[in-house]
Amino acid sequence: MGRSPCCEKAHTNKGAWTKEEDQRLIGYIKAHGEGCWRSLPKAAGLLRCGKSCRLRWMNYLRPDLKRGNFTDDDDELIIKLHALLGNKWSLIAGQLPGRTDNEIKNYWNTHIKRKLLNRGMDPHTHRAFRLLPEQHRELREAVAVGRRAQQQRREQRRAPVPRPEPRPGPGPVHEPAVLAAQDRAARQVHAHVAP
Repeated sequence: MGRSPCCEKAHTNKGAWTKEEDQRLIGYIKAHGEGCWRSLPKAAGLLRCGKSCRLRWMNYLRPDLKRGNFTDDDDELIIKLHALLGNKWSLIAGQLPGRTDNEIKNYWNTHIKRKLLNRGMDPHTHRAFRLLPEQHRELREAVAVGRRAQQQRREQRRAPVPRPEPRPGPGPVHEPAVLAAQDRAARQVHAHVAP
């Protein structure tokens, strides 16, 4: 059964928002508040679905959003909160005013995870990796093999592509006399073959 669709898909815009659409959404929300997202697009004169309007407002247009890079203190706070809460991005975002859950999740997946790995920590458990000495040696060897393979691929991409040498032999035959001779020879072959 479920819920009825929030919009008529055939009559909605998709893709990037225009400045005019942003201004309409901002103006409507300033005048009427956030309210019901399903009815907002029609009331604001937007050809968008309610979910699109809600996400645009929450993640990009709200006046209290904080712009710019995360600080080192923000990174450490996100790491600590992730260790306590796991992937509950909205709860983590609640501790960082002006940041959205989507922004924090994307930042985690693109930056902080790598930062923890470089520290020798598992990003899921927040514990140091425990390797036996022979595993350290195997890991170093695997990294070295990967680097060598990557270097070889770079060198292959940089190497000039050899061009094939032209084949010796007759060039293209386009002279009428030669074409006529070839045609006569083909007819003679067919005449001898025919019963």
